Amino acid sequence: MNPSENYFLQHLGQTNPFPFLIEVKEARGIYIYDVDGKEYMDLIAGLAVNAVGHCHPKVVAAIKKQIDSHMHVMVYGEFVQAAQNQMAQRLISMLPSNLNAVYPVNSGTEANEAAIKLVKRATQRTEIVAFNGAYHGSTNGSLSISSNEKKKQAYQPLLPGIKFIDLNDEEQLNQITSATAGVFLETIQGDAGVRIPDISFIKALRNRCSEVGALLVFDEIQCGLGRTGKIFAFEHYHVVPDILTLGKALGGGMPIGALVSSNELLHHFAHSPMLGHITTFGGHPVICAAANAFLEVLESEIDLFEVERLGKLLEDIIVANGEIIAIRRMGLLFAFDMISEQRVEKVVKRCLEKGLITFWFLSHPASFRLAPPLNITEKEILRAGYLIVEAIHETSR
Repeated sequence: MNPSENYFLQHLGQTNPFPFLIEVKEARGIYIYDVDGKEYMDLIAGLAVNAVGHCHPKVVAAIKKQIDSHMHVMVYGEFVQAAQNQMAQRLISMLPSNLNAVYPVNSGTEANEAAIKLVKRATQRTEIVAFNGAYHGSTNGSLSISSNEKKKQAYQPLLPGIKFIDLNDEEQLNQITSATAGVFLETIQGDAGVRIPDISFIKALRNRCSEVGALLVFDEIQCGLGRTGKIFAFEHYHVVPDILTLGKALGGGMPIGALVSSNELLHHFAHSPMLGHITTFGGHPVICAAANAFLEVLESEIDLFEVERLGKLLEDIIVANGEIIAIRRMGLLFAFDMISEQRVEKVVKRCLEKGLITFWFLSHPASFRLAPPLNITEKEILRAGYLIVEAIHETSR
């Protein structure tokens, strides 16, 4: 173990006993390079963060330009800053008319924390309905509406008044009642292994929330912003939420989250009490400049039809291997089921040895996951697919 790895393990907080320990020197496009010069094809994109690749030149240029102007000047909500306005204006222009106001925060889980507060404040109700298989983050409130009990047990008690129902079971929608403040759903469930709701179910969910006055919250922190072949995953269903939470890809590689809703709903944070939700660094101008640049790249450079076409191409290459039990995919978001967690671990590790980064799911470890940059090329897709197939073959012996 070299000194850098030793320091990382001894003096930086750890998340698991077996980190990848790639010592990064630089990253460009879909590639990461370690200090020894080894090249890694990044098929995870920082867990769906680097949706236009690492260090996209337009994002980097926007960051440098903003730094030359100013960085943090005041807590969010007090000063008018062009970077915030420009990011919000571009994001809102991509959304339905009722989603016309943005509250920028620092991460996806913070967006969900704010949404938990907002649904309670706006409805004057306390119950929240979430879904089995859900993952909304690891802070206290977000963990409370996530369903992995094994991951939650050490942190009890969490928020009270949370009810879990099953995805795609329309009968259980009756558990959403006039006591329900809000219903939280990842439009495509990520950590559960890319679980895709039925169109009829999403429509019935929207109707039930409207019927009883519960606010519908779509968490698109992982599945939004082009990942599924649409700008927003809810576009596949022709329904619109009351509240949308975003994160991950939005910052173009920089840390940001966003709570998006109507101006009317978000105004609840401004009174009774004032400062009903506050953040020091939310809306940081450098981060907002990066987010605005990312959104511009998403609109002007990403072909969403190509996202779906290349996703299907990669799917076909990998599922041709007989060891894949099942696949769930939308756009460039994939889950490949194998016979066991141990089998997946061997494939992921072999891919890493071959210079290709894949990963597994926290709550569904018998699948390996892929979420490559949206601007990956066909040539890169083909190379990645064949490397994964080789890794499966080489670890089956």
